[in-house]
Amino acid sequence: MSAVPIVIQQHHEVAVSLRHTRSVLVRAPHLRLNRLARLDERIAASLDGLSLAGGEGERLSRIGLEDPGSGAMFAATVLALESRNTAWLAQLLALAEAEPASRRGLVSAFGWVSAPTLRGITRSLLDSGQPMHRRVGMTACAMHGVDPGTSLDEALASTQPEDVAHAPAVAAAIGRIDLLPACLRLLNGVPLEAAFPAARAALLLGDRGSSLQVLQALSVDAEHPSRAEAIDLWLRVVDPQQGHDLLRLLAKEPSMARLLMRGIAAAGDTQFVPWLIRQMHQLPLARKAGETFSILTGLDLAALDLERKPPEGAEFGPNDDAADDAVALDEDDGLPWPDPRRIDAWWQSQGASFAGGTRHFMGGSVSAAHCLSVLRSGFQRQRAAAAQHLCLLNPGTPLFNVAAPAWRQQRLLTSMAPRS
Repeated sequence: MSAVPIVIQQHHEVAVSLRHTRSVLVRAPHLRLNRLARLDERIAASLDGLSLAGGEGERLSRIGLEDPGSGAMFAATVLALESRNTAWLAQLLALAEAEPASRRGLVSAFGWVSAPTLRGITRSLLDSGQPMHRRVGMTACAMHGVDPGTSLDEALASTQPEDVAHAPAVAAAIGRIDLLPACLRLLNGVPLEAAFPAARAALLLGDRGSSLQVLQALSVDAEHPSRAEAIDLWLRVVDPQQGHDLLRLLAKEPSMARLLMRGIAAAGDTQFVPWLIRQMHQLPLARKAGETFSILTGLDLAALDLERKPPEGAEFGPNDDAADDAVALDEDDGLPWPDPRRIDAWWQSQGASFAGGTRHFMGGSVSAAHCLSVLRSGFQRQRAAAAQHLCLLNPGTPLFNVAAPAWRQQRLLTSMAPRS
């Protein structure tokens, strides 16, 4: 019997650790859905071990919250939700409000558990008089593809800054195209620097007027924190030649090389491929250039032997903060090192099939069938782009959640259009 607490403690430590790992990998450039599924199975097994331990699992989870990081909050909230311990859940919500660093863990737990587990709980959050509770309830609905109903309508009509920042994303996530006018009213009622959430939502819900104007303005604002996302969205929609003009402006600034590569991928502009291949000779830019080339062509550099060994001295500083959801060696961690000589030879042989002035994505045109194929087999960053493309192609389409538990994603993909 004395070994049991040790085993339960191990379950808790593994669940917390793997939750931190997962928060990085769902945005990683080298992870496919099948590998995410294996990670999720390990997390689920550890959480099951805590749940089966009953009171001892809860006790250890409470102790873990003495340092309320996102992983500890995630494990505790999953236990509270699955046991329907509303008193403990209320304590966790209060802790998350007092400790902002733990909020992502709490919210992700609502996305982790099954929808039936949340019945009644989400409704009480949506009806709460506390703004944070309502935001958690709406986000939980969005993560499960459920309409929050009048709670969302009221949030979009609110004058509170937190609602202006949060509610449009929920409307876009569930594809509430009828709320486009409300998003546009928000867009016209806030300063430009605060307009990104409403502009993003309006664009995904079908607007091609005011939202594009705002995103274009933000794309040239070097100080705006959402500049890169604004550029991505704008370039995925505008005429390829118009997008090419912005990319040429970015190309004039050497310091903008990484932003330019991100923009090239979003625009699907193969006219920049020769420039990308030249950047593959530069250590700080090589892997990002290779990733951009892959997003344009659909090539897996590692699988096709178009990579090289990591060059000597190619070491980048890690972030060792285990409580940081953004922990990673660097932005390019996990990407292959491209071999510019072999890639150039491939491009000289095959590049003619990639016509300039056409939007290319993963080796094909941006169609619903092609994007679904990428959602099934692509890497996480590629899958996130495919999810956005699907919404832009067919406004009102719910935004596919590539961070959802893998088994839920696989079930949803099975229910979607047949493979092509």
